[in-house]
Amino acid sequence: MSNKPAALPHIKVLDLSRVLAGPWCTQILADLGADVVKIERPGAGDDTRHWGPPFLKDAQGNDTEHAAYYTCANRNKRSITVDIAKPEGQALIRQLAEQSDVLVENFKVGGLAHYGLDYASLKQVNPKLIYCSVTGFGQDGPYAERAGYDLMVQAMSGMMSITGRPDEVPGGGPQRVGVALTDIFTGVYASTAILAALEVRHRTGEGQHIDMSLLDVGMAILANQAGGFLNTGRVPQRQGNSHPSLVPYQDMPTKDGAMLLAIGNDGQFTRFCEVAGRPELAQDARYASNTQRVLHRADLVPQLEAITRTRSTAEWIAALEHKAVPCGPINDIGQAFADAQVQARGLAIEQPRSPQAVAAEGVPTIRSVASPLRLSATPPVLHRAPPALGEHTEEVLAGLGLDAGRIAALRASGIV
Repeated sequence: MSNKPAALPHIKVLDLSRVLAGPWCTQILADLGADVVKIERPGAGDDTRHWGPPFLKDAQGNDTEHAAYYTCANRNKRSITVDIAKPEGQALIRQLAEQSDVLVENFKVGGLAHYGLDYASLKQVNPKLIYCSVTGFGQDGPYAERAGYDLMVQAMSGMMSITGRPDEVPGGGPQRVGVALTDIFTGVYASTAILAALEVRHRTGEGQHIDMSLLDVGMAILANQAGGFLNTGRVPQRQGNSHPSLVPYQDMPTKDGAMLLAIGNDGQFTRFCEVAGRPELAQDARYASNTQRVLHRADLVPQLEAITRTRSTAEWIAALEHKAVPCGPINDIGQAFADAQVQARGLAIEQPRSPQAVAAEGVPTIRSVASPLRLSATPPVLHRAPPALGEHTEEVLAGLGLDAGRIAALRASGIV
């Protein structure tokens, strides 16, 4: 993205995670310039390499057998294949851990202890190692042994109970968020914890263990909904696209579809009413303050819907954007990437792949969403497209001091 120096080029990360939460964390670090070595299973790789359709396209536009899912969380990394179930593979991981600053894994609790690759074991070979474990339910508690997945946590945490339309409305019922939100947020929180641990290490010279739980994160990101319950005892309910504490703050019908109207204060409501030709609504005692608008939601919203149906979405946006009244289109993802602001910010990026990766998978380029981290002096980097399975095995092992003969022997025995 820039010729400026990266933020973390001195940090080496050993990535033993799969699927989304762990890889999302390590991609954040990789985007910031860290050298991330991703350990994958020989012959199979990360589970998401096979989670398709959709599949990546070859140069002729035909589907390959390589899933697009993998690309969302694995750019800027080097991939090597190692069988950690075998002693020789475990020895390689220990060598890599000895030279690493950070290790990220998402095995079940105690899973890596069987291989001598748990924090207690690796701390002996590298006391400075920051070891981040990502699990469904954390390292302790009655559910610690259980496998945990994003959808399960969305259900257990209450996230699904506040997402979707009320039961009495057509199409009502609990809904999951359209992306694996708890996985993604766990990756973001994990990267924050790792950066904090690196700062602590500057002072103490010692690493530490980080215990990241999808359930912990799922509860944390309930945010104002959790705050409301904890301080009042009232259980929040589903209410579609409307907001529990703001009115109007929801989707509104227009002449040609719908728009999102997000009024967050009384001044915005007054300006909306002026543009709508109904200034008296803002003077009505039932609607003059946000608290009153929330209390009289059922009376106000139908009146506003009748008004918003009189103009097209584009007409409302044009009329309101210069009045500092937040509103916008309800885009599909294709429309979102075609948006002028999204394009101006360069949020869709394309990376050419190495000749080795093209030969292995037949996919010449990969597109992904740019990092949203905009640091003026040390912006994110684009070193590598998401790698082919094991693309950097020889390179990384040679960096450990293994010669070509030793690497060939490891490959022949199925260790790598």
